[in-house]
Amino acid sequence: MAALLSLLPQRRCLCTKPHNKWSVKQVTKLNFEESLSEIKTHIAHSDFIAVSLQRTGSVSAPWHRVLPFDTPHTAYAKAKRAAERFQLLQFAVCPFSIRASKLLAHPYNFHLFPRDELKMGMPSYSFSCQTSYLTSMARDGFDFNACIYDGISYLSRAQEPAARLQMRNPMPITHVVKSSSTPSVADSVFIERVKSRVKHWRNACKDSSANRDEPLLSSLRKLVLGNEEYGTRPCMNIDVCSERQVQLVLEMLEEFSDDLVPLIIPAKGGATQTVRVILTSSKEDKVLLQNELQNLQDEQTKKVRGFREVIDLISASQRPVVSHNSLNDFTFIHSKFITPLPPNVDEFMCSLRLVFPLVLDVQQLMKEIGPLRKVTNIPTAISYLKDHFFAPIDMETLHQDTVNEGKIHGHNVLRIAYLFAKLCSILRIAPAESDNKSLVPALEEYANILNPCSMSPQESTDGDVSIWTNSTRKVSCEHLVFLWGFKRTMTAGKLKSLLQGSHDVFSEEFDVRLVDKSCAIVVFWKPGLSETFLNVMNSEEICGSLREMVSEGLRAACYANYKNICRLGIWEADLAESLEKVLEEPDCLGKTDSETNPLEVHWFSDLVINLDDL
Repeated sequence: MAALLSLLPQRRCLCTKPHNKWSVKQVTKLNFEESLSEIKTHIAHSDFIAVSLQRTGSVSAPWHRVLPFDTPHTAYAKAKRAAERFQLLQFAVCPFSIRASKLLAHPYNFHLFPRDELKMGMPSYSFSCQTSYLTSMARDGFDFNACIYDGISYLSRAQEPAARLQMRNPMPITHVVKSSSTPSVADSVFIERVKSRVKHWRNACKDSSANRDEPLLSSLRKLVLGNEEYGTRPCMNIDVCSERQVQLVLEMLEEFSDDLVPLIIPAKGGATQTVRVILTSSKEDKVLLQNELQNLQDEQTKKVRGFREVIDLISASQRPVVSHNSLNDFTFIHSKFITPLPPNVDEFMCSLRLVFPLVLDVQQLMKEIGPLRKVTNIPTAISYLKDHFFAPIDMETLHQDTVNEGKIHGHNVLRIAYLFAKLCSILRIAPAESDNKSLVPALEEYANILNPCSMSPQESTDGDVSIWTNSTRKVSCEHLVFLWGFKRTMTAGKLKSLLQGSHDVFSEEFDVRLVDKSCAIVVFWKPGLSETFLNVMNSEEICGSLREMVSEGLRAACYANYKNICRLGIWEADLAESLEKVLEEPDCLGKTDSETNPLEVHWFSDLVINLDDL
């Protein structure tokens, strides 16, 4: 794979002049340790943290994208599918602070690869790639060989305990909490037997005369006592049958706390198999051993967590995280670095807030400026603001990294930070400084709105979705009907003309939009007409030109079918095929939790969707 990817063109796209002076530190596993200590300091002294992800793909069909008529539940289902299929190859992080018109940024671009460092089949056996994404990355000079061989691996929080169980590394015990239960007769017999054995072994190890024994006698003595060595220090193993016995042994060893250090040796299934006792020569030697064990454990922890150390630093800082298209970004982050994604959006939001309590999406701020409501491209948004508003922002990056000079990887995270500072200046929002972790009220109303189709903070609270247009009309999902079975060359305007006059329901105001080449969506502005139309489509009394269209293959379905497609994961290339499959399942129309209340969407006046924008 690496050899094949190395054949991709290694060309660099031209950067505009201002971006050439932006220095982004490129981080691989070769310089990860030093970068980790640097970014820890920068995060601690920052006001915000911008993030930007580079994925191996996004969607495999136009309708798989989050669309204007998606509810928060269907939008989350689409983002969840993408996060579970595709992989992250770059994760850019930029702690930054805003002081008046000055933006102080510390950008890092981490190169990732889900390598199985511990030979346990984690973090990932396989993932999907889209050729368009790989081509774009290659055009920007992305080094796939460096990614595969030097990319930083990681394990999620959910995968880490499983990895530790399989590794079965000894765990040092620094503090023993005494049990409140009264020892039974069996407990007393067990602990006295172990205590006698430990005393005899400890005294024998300290007996100087034993050191002068002949080699054969010394070997027999070690065999009888069960004496082994941990490095250069003597040790012995105490077999246990339950966690209760582990507790009893650890409490008993507290009597010898001056020179004995216990270690827990886990069994394959996760329970404790053995308590290993190490004898030290003095209190100073005991402290030295404990430090060695702690350092060993820290090194192993870093190896297991990998890049997730950065995620944990961001989470622990409780700083607001700024992104663009946050629903896609944070479903990926949750899936790769925290736990598998929950089944619905409500559980996802609860889980995400435990890790990142404040998430800000620059798209929500952009919607406060009318012409930017339709803009999804960050450079275009920055260019528009520069042309129409006087809000100078002086950005300073402090990295002096000449090794990667000229590379553009990770520059998008700087654009996000710059755009955020620009919008705050134009909207007259003064961000809180680093000594105050809470957001100012003007920014709080934009926090944790992940649905990209929300028109405003107020509309995001009741489950509404929206589109980026200046002329919108709110409509209930119950008034939407999906149509398919028409010719592939059909346009929305032509389909609307065919429907007009085909039945009385189309004598009232209605609108048509293409979702993809196989399916259209119809909105009835008058309540009740969508239900009437669906009943007519399933009736034998259908007549006129509508009957002719049905005979040629026209089919219809309500919005509930579309929600079930997303809920059940029927992700065919054409929406029409997915609708056909969901209609074949008679039991899939039941209402699901969190989706029992009617939702409303915003509609727009355009008749034809531009498939190039999908």
